[in-house]
Amino acid sequence: MNTAVTDTQSLIETSTFLRACRREPVDHTPIWLMRQAGRYMPEYRAIRAKHSMLEVIRTPELAAEITLQPINAFGMDAAIIFSDILPPLVGMGLNLEFVKGEGPVIYNPIRTVADIEALQTPPAEENMGFTLEAIRLVAAELTPRGVPLIGFAGAPFTLASYAIEGGGSKNYEKTKALMYQYPDAWDMLMRKLATVQADYLLNQAKAGASALQLFDSWAGLALGMQDYVRYIQPYNTLLFAELEKAKVPTINFSTGTALYLDEVAACGGSVIGVDWRIPLDLAWEKVGFNQAVQGNLDPTVLLTDWETVKTKVDDVLRRVNGRSGHIFNLGHGIFPNVPTDTVKRLVAYVQEQTSR
Repeated sequence: MNTAVTDTQSLIETSTFLRACRREPVDHTPIWLMRQAGRYMPEYRAIRAKHSMLEVIRTPELAAEITLQPINAFGMDAAIIFSDILPPLVGMGLNLEFVKGEGPVIYNPIRTVADIEALQTPPAEENMGFTLEAIRLVAAELTPRGVPLIGFAGAPFTLASYAIEGGGSKNYEKTKALMYQYPDAWDMLMRKLATVQADYLLNQAKAGASALQLFDSWAGLALGMQDYVRYIQPYNTLLFAELEKAKVPTINFSTGTALYLDEVAACGGSVIGVDWRIPLDLAWEKVGFNQAVQGNLDPTVLLTDWETVKTKVDDVLRRVNGRSGHIFNLGHGIFPNVPTDTVKRLVAYVQEQTSR
């Protein structure tokens, strides 16, 4: 093996972020932010002024450039590839558009069992080759710098809810009606989604992603514990079992699941992402200390003054109590109106906090 390749890969494996994923001692608390490559950065807005969301995602050079923007500007401990959770649905047969001021819209949502039967399960290289190429470009840039790249995908339930509702939803009426009334069709849909997403994530690792995050953004907002265990847990467990083949850390992120984080953690994941609805120490107790945790500053805090931000950050770090295995992050994505100076100060401040 080329010695230079071995040396640069060693930089990644010994990075603060990956060490924290493995619950190893670190010299500082690693930090990255969900949606860190995005609308709060002027550089991103300049690109989006010329290109639609799907154009950017489907152009590897642009997606790579956006991925690198926050790393170059703020020095986070990990990058996350710029994409979205929904494009894999396009290759499955759904007509997706990101509509300005409205968000994602699916023009042919799932309405019948026949619609589920018609869904395709194409291989990732065919369906999401543009994102895999973007990962290769970013990894080539960041690996020599010792900065890990995170790949990601949407969890089956969250994708199913978009596919059935035709976009975002407050009450998930159509999704839950199908789920309750047609359990066999639900099983078929979730297995197809799990198959596509497992293949996609495994190929992201092959392309150069050093960790993989699964976003189940709507699970806890739509379902209580019993329904989570019945209708989500089997498929997320299946997916995380497949991801073990990648031999990289995996992050299991969900929102609204504070009351049953132990059931979420039981699905798998080297790291459990925690939203802001539960104190981090209580969350870690529910998860169990054999898994790392990620989180969990309320994103709205970054819209306040620095002293307030610092107080809230200190509270999160205090709850870690010096235990190995914490990655600092927000409880969900960064808001587009957060000042870039606040982000810069946040990253520097967290990185200055040494492990005990």
